[in-house]
Amino acid sequence: MNAESKIKFVAIDKTLFFPTLKKRVEQYFKENHKSKYADKRMVLKTIVLLTSYALPFLAILLLAPDFWISMVLWLVMGAAISGIGMSVMHDANHGAFSKNPTVNKWVGFTICLAGAGVSNWKWQHNILHHTYTNVANLDEDIKDRGVIKLSPHETVKPFHRFQWVYAFFFYGILTLYWVLLKDFIQYAHFIKSGLNRQTKRENRGMLAGLIVMKLVYFGIFLVLPTVVFHIPFGFILAGFLLMHFFAGLMLTVIFQLAHSVEGTQYPLPNPEGVIEKDWAVHQMETTVNFSPGNKWLSWYIGGLNFQIEHHLFPKICHIHYPGIAPIVRKTAKEFGLNYMEHQTFGMAFRSHIAALKKFGMPGMNDGIV
Repeated sequence: MNAESKIKFVAIDKTLFFPTLKKRVEQYFKENHKSKYADKRMVLKTIVLLTSYALPFLAILLLAPDFWISMVLWLVMGAAISGIGMSVMHDANHGAFSKNPTVNKWVGFTICLAGAGVSNWKWQHNILHHTYTNVANLDEDIKDRGVIKLSPHETVKPFHRFQWVYAFFFYGILTLYWVLLKDFIQYAHFIKSGLNRQTKRENRGMLAGLIVMKLVYFGIFLVLPTVVFHIPFGFILAGFLLMHFFAGLMLTVIFQLAHSVEGTQYPLPNPEGVIEKDWAVHQMETTVNFSPGNKWLSWYIGGLNFQIEHHLFPKICHIHYPGIAPIVRKTAKEFGLNYMEHQTFGMAFRSHIAALKKFGMPGMNDGIV
């Protein structure tokens, strides 16, 4: 039996918070004659982001700009792929892009534009992170990676006191690590843990698909420009690494600002494997919104600044989060729950730095649950 199947949420004090909230949100869509899925704005965003990813690469291949101009184009690609990951792929793989599962499936494959596999992402994100948010050893997003400590329940090592400085370098290499190693490490880990319940035949097919996808990915980005278009390999490698560093930095920082900040809780199950909270209350206590009034940021990061709404309603397209946020805030207040929110990106970023410092200092994590 895998570890997460043993952990359950059992509320000591029963609450009608989520049933009440769910009913009100459903009423919002009904009264405003809206679908909870994507609309024309989302379709336009998808086109803009995909175009912003493809056109710079075509320009690099066909126009052969000088080194520094090509670096700018690679940087644009990095911004585009992180936007695709946060806005397009993310919604689709939650089933929130379209009511048609086939559309969600194919749009979800845009994760391959970053060289990553979709199945592992769904297990890591949809199941582990969304169910067991900020629960040590279950939530992969705060899992102890040795060099960075994102939970108060992991052993503090001497170098962790400096993690608030060096963490951002490791954030930047996240997507490159994902392309090269993470998919294969997770493939083996999820089979061993029992989270991946596919048959051996299905897993052989999945592994073959991962290998082929990554060979095609590296072929297009590293071999094609050099062999066919005769662009110096050093130029291409530098740009490829820059693209991944920027994308990794953006993706990781945005996700950390919602959970690894001051004020969030890091509960542990009791010896019986029970977290004595209602699941929705747990989400409220482990999740923080930021920059709710910044429409440009919200557009680019796929509404992940409305992380509370996303965690409570992951199957609703992110373009609707600003509309339902007042409902969530009001209902939380009625039930005595804290609706945590940083009003600006800067406030959230500083709070993340403070959390990194706290987690990295011996004795600073006492009392955190």
